[in-house]
Amino acid sequence: MKQVKFTQLKNGDEESFRFLLAHDAKYANKVGERLIELLAELDDSFSAFQVTRLEHILQTTTRAWYDGADDDWVVTALLHDIGDMHAPFNHGDYAATVLAPFVREQCTWTTRVHGDFQMIYFPDNLGVNNRARDKHAGHRYFEDCEAFCERWDQPSFDPAYQSLPLSQFEPLVLKVFAREPFDPSVIRPNAREPLMCKSMAGWRCKS
Repeated sequence: MKQVKFTQLKNGDEESFRFLLAHDAKYANKVGERLIELLAELDDSFSAFQVTRLEHILQTTTRAWYDGADDDWVVTALLHDIGDMHAPFNHGDYAATVLAPFVREQCTWTTRVHGDFQMIYFPDNLGVNNRARDKHAGHRYFEDCEAFCERWDQPSFDPAYQSLPLSQFEPLVLKVFAREPFDPSVIRPNAREPLMCKSMAGWRCKS
């Protein structure tokens, strides 16, 4: 069978649905590869910054890498802006939805709201809400998102910064997106992991 036999779901038989589920599972297992392709496309996307959108992402991720961030944080840094091309008005929601089945809740939440936190750097007289992050005050992950933006995201528009190439992080993307989706041992609601690990940072800086 190359395609299901039905043209309406209500007319599907067991054989067709078994084929469909197996086919969809194979496709879903390649999401990591497709995300890498999407990241590469960001190198051609419009940007008024001094670096491309891909370069911004790579700088953010490189900073996380050299801070000794764990797998979830590094992949979060790499994918936090993937919605810029196709969902510019809610790019955080876009990226968070992609990440949610495969990383900690802490990282998903940070991704979803990081745009609110980035507004703090905008001047007061632009007519934008540069205190948008205040609505998240008291949230358990507030300080994590604040640190994500301050330490990794907001400084990463520098054409002089030496970022690591996308190929450096591709195996990690494939590893994270090969996890069982929504595994409770991965999602770990309410868990907090530090953005930085001194011992890992030292090892990575030497390697």
